[in-house]
Amino acid sequence: MLETAIVGGGLCGLALARSLQQRGMTFALFEARHRLGGRILSVTASSGLALDLGPTWFWPDTQPLLTSLITELGLAYFPQHDDGTVLHLTEADKAAEQISGPPIHQGAQRLPGGMASLVAALADELPNERVHLGYQLTRIMDCVTHVRLVFATATESVVVDAKRVVLAVPPRLLVDHVGFSPALDDATSEAMHNAATWMAAQAKVAIAYDRAHWRDKGQSGNAFVSHEQAVVGEIFDACDGDGAKAALGGFLAFPPQLREAFAVGLPMLMASQMVQLFGSALDGGEQHYQDWASERFTCSAADRAEPRSEHIEIANPMLRRALWDGRLHLGAAETASHAAGYLEGAVNAARRIERALARTSGTGEGSTRRGQIAVDAKLSGNDASLAWFASWVAAQRDAAFDDYRARLNRSLATQQREQLTQLAILGAMEAVFAAALQVIEALTFDMRGVAVERGRSALTPEVQKPFRDIMQSLLDDAVAFNRTSCALSNFPHEHKPSKDYVQTILRDIAAAWQEFSLAANRVLLAKAEAAARQPSGVSS
Repeated sequence: MLETAIVGGGLCGLALARSLQQRGMTFALFEARHRLGGRILSVTASSGLALDLGPTWFWPDTQPLLTSLITELGLAYFPQHDDGTVLHLTEADKAAEQISGPPIHQGAQRLPGGMASLVAALADELPNERVHLGYQLTRIMDCVTHVRLVFATATESVVVDAKRVVLAVPPRLLVDHVGFSPALDDATSEAMHNAATWMAAQAKVAIAYDRAHWRDKGQSGNAFVSHEQAVVGEIFDACDGDGAKAALGGFLAFPPQLREAFAVGLPMLMASQMVQLFGSALDGGEQHYQDWASERFTCSAADRAEPRSEHIEIANPMLRRALWDGRLHLGAAETASHAAGYLEGAVNAARRIERALARTSGTGEGSTRRGQIAVDAKLSGNDASLAWFASWVAAQRDAAFDDYRARLNRSLATQQREQLTQLAILGAMEAVFAAALQVIEALTFDMRGVAVERGRSALTPEVQKPFRDIMQSLLDDAVAFNRTSCALSNFPHEHKPSKDYVQTILRDIAAAWQEFSLAANRVLLAKAEAAARQPSGVSS
């Protein structure tokens, strides 16, 4: 039986597989397409230039996880060509206006071989026998001790059993294509249905030219076309690092249905618009086009129905909860707690799931288990107890969020209208603090040699540390949940909390954390006093 099955060979699935490989954990990755990368897709022009028809850029200043991954893999990168000049075409029968200003791509970087070089670098670190292409998941069943997956391949139906499963697939695609037995709870199913797949209904074109004629004329290649007949709405320079191999890229302004209706004439319309913007030298060019709305493994029925839905960078936290007693995890960029939908979000989701798997499974001789939490076997004494406590606190995230939702629902049911989010978060966090005090009381510490200075045990800061993440994550999850909650849409102050309201909540949580810290310190001091009265060699 497999230890972990990863379904989805996009960036999230590949990044997670690489991490499990590095940890020495056994896994297999299954991808419905006959290629890896998901929405990452690069093609090669006849000039040898790599052209991105999926994601193109990353931003080192704001995307640390993705940047770190690219650096670890030893991939070079170069800045997006952008001098701040932009052509703006507002009327179909008039010339474009050139506008100058700050660079519009804000420090964006690109990979020399296209974003697909990231996919290739990740795949190179995975054993071939662990990667299975052309496996479309159709059913998934909870068998209590494990999870059963049913895949359709080109020739047969394949059944795979695994102790844990990660669905690194956009949630809406799971809704469309996968049967769950038993069915997922209503709140999770609703969150999956409402999680718009980033860029799924969009189309992109890249056109290679003999040279960068726009640069010869002092233009950046940036353009926006905003009139009603616009074909390509946003255009950018897609040349290589030194501009020797030339291309322009662009996002289609036509919605999916119109792209289909004009499919035959679309190449001519796109070429004509480039000529209108940049001049007759751009008549022709080598076009490469990708309509993601036509891909069943990218675009769901709901994505086609609402191609311009609001983008929320923190996904509904219901998508980050472990399901089926920790045997099932939802991944993909659309589940991220930061930069949802983007490549950074895909890495964020992979890191989250990696931590969850590490907490609940041993990773060889270097770990041991206490209950359902894995602890580094190299640790001993107080270090082991503190590590276990930190893992316990991290594991309370889902329970705290469930408690928040329950308190919020009770308030709505009793028709309370004020401070709904504030009181629910505070109550949920206070419950975690109360449980943590009981855990600290039950843990064994060797208090000999533990310093006490000005009435504070040296262990107190150590039991405080794990709460910094969970306090912020609960607040982030609550805000993200509120934004997606239909029940709160009639409460604007709660539906989209203001910065002042969020700061008020933070102050409440900080005050509760301070009370917990004082109480935890009293428990540790009491343990120290008890240890001082005990015979040598006995720990408290």
